[in-house]
Amino acid sequence: MKHNQDDRRDNVDKIQDNISNTIQNIHLAEEMIEKTDDEKNREELIEKNERREEALNSMRKEIKEEAIDKKNEYR
Repeated sequence: MKHNQDDRRDNVDKIQDNISNTIQNIHLAEEMIEKTDDEKNREELIEKNERREEALNSMRKEIKEEAIDKKNEYR
């Protein structure tokens, strides 16, 4: 069985798209938090946004590493 070679050339772009989408979801959730009267729903959205913030930190770290690797031509 032949394995596909690891093609990382577009990883930075993919991670940046994920970061942008996550930020958009945070903003949408914040709007919903302000509008909802349902305390349980509000708490769930707050917890989700906390997890999203953690994910953003990880993605930002990963994009820096990928950008360095791309600059070094993945050596």
